[in-house]
Amino acid sequence: MSAKLRVAGLLLAGGVAGALTTLQLQAAAHGPLSPIPVTELRQLANVFEIIKTDYVEPVDEKKLINDAIAGMVSGLDPHSAYFDKKSYKEFRESIGGKFVGIGIEMSMEDGLVKVVSPIEGSPAFRAGLKSGDLITRIDDTAVKGLTVDQAVKRMRGEANTKVLLTVFRKSENRSFPVTIIREEIRMQSVRAKMVEPGYGWVRVSQFQERTLDDFVRKVGELYQQDPNLKGLVLDLRNDPGGLLDGAVGLSAAFLPPNVTVVSTNGQVPESRATFKASPEYYLRRGGSDPLKRLPAAIKTVPLVVLVNEGSASASEIVAGALQDHKRAVIMGAQTFGKGSVQTERRLSPDTALKITTARYYTPSGRSIQATGVIPDVWLDETAEGNVYAALRMREADLDKHLQGNDEVKDPGREKAREEALKKLEEQQAKAKEPPKPLPEFGSAEDFPLQQALNRLRGEPVLASKTASERKAEAAN
Repeated sequence: MSAKLRVAGLLLAGGVAGALTTLQLQAAAHGPLSPIPVTELRQLANVFEIIKTDYVEPVDEKKLINDAIAGMVSGLDPHSAYFDKKSYKEFRESIGGKFVGIGIEMSMEDGLVKVVSPIEGSPAFRAGLKSGDLITRIDDTAVKGLTVDQAVKRMRGEANTKVLLTVFRKSENRSFPVTIIREEIRMQSVRAKMVEPGYGWVRVSQFQERTLDDFVRKVGELYQQDPNLKGLVLDLRNDPGGLLDGAVGLSAAFLPPNVTVVSTNGQVPESRATFKASPEYYLRRGGSDPLKRLPAAIKTVPLVVLVNEGSASASEIVAGALQDHKRAVIMGAQTFGKGSVQTERRLSPDTALKITTARYYTPSGRSIQATGVIPDVWLDETAEGNVYAALRMREADLDKHLQGNDEVKDPGREKAREEALKKLEEQQAKAKEPPKPLPEFGSAEDFPLQQALNRLRGEPVLASKTASERKAEAAN
């Protein structure tokens, strides 16, 4: 691998499949520039001048230029983007998996901030916030009417500053104030537990700088509990991806040394590379190999990988590599199909360009762009069938997406999504309560996880069936 080639990853917040990720390929060299289209650039300058002099109100020149750059890049594909100072700072925080705040995983419920889970050891955890708590006020501002971004922005801030939260705890039917001092929070991207004797579950929610170290630590804890694990479930559902070196390292944990994990190919010479299950491809400069701390049994333990429509980019690299090398059984639903590589080009200390430069390929040479990884065993979300799967967007549904080599247009997808949404709205109109959310990943009610365990135990698996087949089966 070229010394000039440094691979990392970008995390871009988005409304499709949770958060979309891209991969970053830092290339140091450029080929000769093509001739500049002088006439078109002169036209652009003329438009700039007309807006500056003739628009109804004065316009900030820097904003005009930034908007022009952003528009130029966003017209390419869904994953190319221009980072201004604010979005670039957020992006860098996402890569590191750390930020300054109070430390909660959150969602919105009835217009209020709902605490999904306080991050262990965080200020919110130490202050006693619990899962299910509702935050109704942030300092003097009512949460009702705020967007998610607005609420997050008010809870974040500078380290060692205070924020006053008003919390409603439904289980106790009371509201109370909590003053929390903000500090740097490190996100935990890996969770693990013994789901039953002999069988472990490891969930990777995204690939950050410390994901590989956290994975090794969590798997080590499982083997301390049971040195003779009979099977392991690697849960990559709704994992939007992240750092490529983390994906390569996680794959290498299960694969033989030096086999191919993923390859990339594009116009720029530095974008054409092959990444293998070897420390030089996943270690950061000067670091020791964390995989040496794993027990040797990790290479042969029976393995099931759970994926769904929200598994994208780096998580698809892992699933594709383990599938091609026949190291794991992939179970769940067809993945997102994010098979392109983006390069970060620094424009200034505070701004950057992210532009698509290559496609990536699984070890067998498959491009998953707009196609995704097809599971070996299809599973529904629940025992009754799929609830929300048809509503989820995939790469192939995004406007201006790169065409996949094996992409086949499915005109029925949009219709199926509209019908599923209409059905849910009708059910909600008739019901007294909103639709029941899907069980938490890793819980006893997690249907795909139970099917994965059945597979590991050699018991029958309830694979995906159509609604009509399920009705016929129930009638017999």
